[in-house]
Amino acid sequence: MNLPALTEVDEALLRAWPLPPPAPDGDKEDRGRVLVIAGSAEMPGAAIVAGIGALRAGAGKLVIATSRSAAQTVAGSVPEARVIALPETSDGGLGMHALPLLQPLAGHVAAVLIGPGMVGREVTLALVQALLPLLRDVPVVLDALAMDTVRSLRRFAQPVLLTPHAGEMAHLTGEEKEDLKEEPLAMARRAAAAWNAVVALKGATTAIARPDGTAWNHTLEVPGLGTSGSGDVLAGLVAGLAARGATLEQAATWGVALHARAGQALERRMGTLGYLARELAGEVPALMHALNPARG
Repeated sequence: MNLPALTEVDEALLRAWPLPPPAPDGDKEDRGRVLVIAGSAEMPGAAIVAGIGALRAGAGKLVIATSRSAAQTVAGSVPEARVIALPETSDGGLGMHALPLLQPLAGHVAAVLIGPGMVGREVTLALVQALLPLLRDVPVVLDALAMDTVRSLRRFAQPVLLTPHAGEMAHLTGEEKEDLKEEPLAMARRAAAAWNAVVALKGATTAIARPDGTAWNHTLEVPGLGTSGSGDVLAGLVAGLAARGATLEQAATWGVALHARAGQALERRMGTLGYLARELAGEVPALMHALNPARG
């Protein structure tokens, strides 16, 4: 069987595949509004770092919808965002009672991220499944708990990106984690085809695959990225790039590359370990400019 192209992700590829340029006379509306549905009383930081990641990727506007108990913390930490306080279930999750507050936003966003820091599996999955039909024409990034949706839906009918690491992919597929680490490309391709989704299987080598088998490999060992909140930052970066008009596969590829290079930049200044996930996003604007100065 002849598979579509596999492309290694390096600086030459990124320069040849530029992000959508900002209009010279454009404003924040032109660079898209991101909706981040994330966080909980236990993990408000996931919504915070994901939202900041979306803005650092160049998105024009940010709406964070989070649990009522986390909303004040999130609003104080991300003053650039509009923050919507959603009703919580008894276990702190975001369930169907949140839907009426989210429905009016569906037609007014350029990309949506769902999942970082959310709790309560059953209520989360019910909310995600109710939201997806409202977001048919919007790029959707599913992360963390929201990815479990694929275990019941099996196959998506719209543009969706999933961002599992090996442990999460093992949970979603029933495969052995160590096997996935050995063959990330093959697994990403199988999952993308089965789920009709773009899949970014994260690791030292991150494999990004489309349903048709077209794939990208990004290899860069940055041990310090293995820290709490790092994946939330990456998910936010990808959503922000999608809001600017990048396809999901381009947003994933650039997001992974920028995330890894941000870790490298911090590693050079601070050492291999010990920098914080919240520090990653601040490195991204300069990296985007260095890779593509004409377009930012």
